[in-house]
Amino acid sequence: MKTNLLKKLLIGAAIIYAPLQTMAWGDKGHRITGQIASSYLTPKARAAVKAILGDETIAMASTWADFIKSDPAYNYLYNWHFVDFDKPYTYPELQSYLKQDTTVDAYTKIQFVTAELKKKDLEQDKKLLYLRMLIHMVEDIHQPMHTAHTDDKGGNDFKVQWFNEPSNLHSVWDTKLIEFQNLSYTEYASAINFTTLAQRTKWQAEPISQWLFDSKEIAEKIYTSSKPDEKLGYKYNFMFVKTLNQQLLKGGVHLAGLLNQIFS
Repeated sequence: MKTNLLKKLLIGAAIIYAPLQTMAWGDKGHRITGQIASSYLTPKARAAVKAILGDETIAMASTWADFIKSDPAYNYLYNWHFVDFDKPYTYPELQSYLKQDTTVDAYTKIQFVTAELKKKDLEQDKKLLYLRMLIHMVEDIHQPMHTAHTDDKGGNDFKVQWFNEPSNLHSVWDTKLIEFQNLSYTEYASAINFTTLAQRTKWQAEPISQWLFDSKEIAEKIYTSSKPDEKLGYKYNFMFVKTLNQQLLKGGVHLAGLLNQIFS
C-alpha cells in the first residue's frame, strides 16, 4: 500500500514539475509584458483583440499557454514555447539558420499564427487559440533562457542556488528575479513602462530574427556570468535587473507592434 502511494505521489510530482520546466517568465512576467503591450495598441488592433478575447485582457490571456500544459490534449504545443540553439551565432548566421528552420519551435509557430490571424475567414475558436499562443510565444522569446542552449534544456540542467534555495538558470530568469522585485504585475508594468516614440518606432521595426538574436546574446552573457552550483543573490540581481526590465519592456512593445500590424 505504501509503495503504491509513493508511486502515485512521485507521478503526481512529475506531472506538476514538468510544465514548470518551460514556463517562460512565469505568470507575473508574462502578465507584465502583456500589460505593457496593451498600452501601445492602436484603436483598430485593440478592437480586434477585444473581439477575439472578449473580457480577457492580454495580460490574463498571456498565461493560458502555460495553464493548459496540464491537459494532454495540448501536448502538441510543447515545442511552441522556445527556440534553443546548439552553438553561438553571429546575426547573419542566425538569419541564415532561421531561413532554413522548419522545426516546430517558437519562431516557426509565430510566423504560422501571424499568417493565420490575418485571414478574414478564420474560425473564432482558432482565432482564440492562435492569439493566445502568439501573445505567449512573443513573450517567451524575450526570456533569454528560451533562446539558450539545447544541451542543457535552456538552462534547466544548469543548477545554481537562488540565495539558499536549489534552483537553475532557467527558473531564476522565469520567476526568481521577477519575484525578487516584490511588485504585482500591474505595479511592475507601471514601474518600467517608459518609452519614447522614437524608441518604440525603432523596436517595432525590428524583425523577429533580431528579437531572437538579442535574447540569445543575453543568454550567452548569463551563461558566462554563472558557474554550476553557484549561490546567486543580491549581486546577481544588481547585475541583471536592468536587463530583465529591458526584456520585459521590449517584449511588450514588440508584441504591440506585431498585433498592430496583424490587425491593421
